[in-house]
Amino acid sequence: MPAVTVENPLTLPRVTAPTNAVPRPVLAVTTAPSGFEGEGFPVRRAFAGINYKYLDPFIMMDQMGEVEYAPGEPKGTPWHPHRGFETVTYIIDGTFIHQDSNGGGGTITNGDTQWMTAGSGLLHIEAPPEALVASGGLFHGLQLWVNLPAKDKMKDPRYQDIRGGQVRLLSTVDGGALLRVIAGELDGHEGPGITHTPITMVHATVRPGAEVTLPWREDFNGLAYVLAGRGTVGTDRRPVHKGQTAVFGTGSSLTVRADEKQDAHTPDLEVVLLGGSPLREPMAHYGPFVMNTKAELQQAFEDFQKGRLGTIPAVHGMSEGGL
Repeated sequence: MPAVTVENPLTLPRVTAPTNAVPRPVLAVTTAPSGFEGEGFPVRRAFAGINYKYLDPFIMMDQMGEVEYAPGEPKGTPWHPHRGFETVTYIIDGTFIHQDSNGGGGTITNGDTQWMTAGSGLLHIEAPPEALVASGGLFHGLQLWVNLPAKDKMKDPRYQDIRGGQVRLLSTVDGGALLRVIAGELDGHEGPGITHTPITMVHATVRPGAEVTLPWREDFNGLAYVLAGRGTVGTDRRPVHKGQTAVFGTGSSLTVRADEKQDAHTPDLEVVLLGGSPLREPMAHYGPFVMNTKAELQQAFEDFQKGRLGTIPAVHGMSEGGL
């Protein structure tokens, strides 16, 4: 972990916060509870217990795995609907196959991201390929839900297939961290993901003992989720470890530091940094639908029940796997 890397980060463009940046304080550190999703794959609920005003425009995020499956164990999700938001599935290790009733889909593996804008609604499925089911193997990823503003909730669905090689790679000045910009912008460097809601999503690998201070848009919120390893967040070095989320307050930079000692399985601190422009709109969320009012939520369920969100293809084309 992870698949997308470089041997010498100092060959990459470097990022540093300006000297007059205002450090963001750490407001809270929460620990993600564990659970199961879909047909039974293990997840950590990264945002559980965090007040939505600090998450907006993000709704939820699950860390899928990290799990080493035995043969026959890999699992996915059945066909299910979505409306009113975007799902971002980032595969760090392993393989997942996606297909939706709008014609989007593909295989994502080892650093790839699928960005699905559900918009007015569709059905989709995510499953491990048959080869992985047969052999077992490592599986690790994230799924993030990003809210859509009211004006965009009923837009046509869209699917983006972002290959790991398209991710914008950056480094800190001393080469102590590798930064993968998946979406949005960091210090003028843009990631490949196209978003309706302005956000930044960065996967950072921080070497033991290294400290990262990044410029961060003042109009964005700030979150850091630890995928693996241990370290500290903020200038006051608040301890964090795998499965914890740090919530940052206002300011123009955020700081993450890796502990000098990591465990043998996780040589570096792996952290996902998220920021977005809050929508500050009413939210009605139940199950697979995220709308603005209860009436819109009820309409979404009615439309799904009447088949208006699409139909499952008779032959859904998942020759590499399926459920």
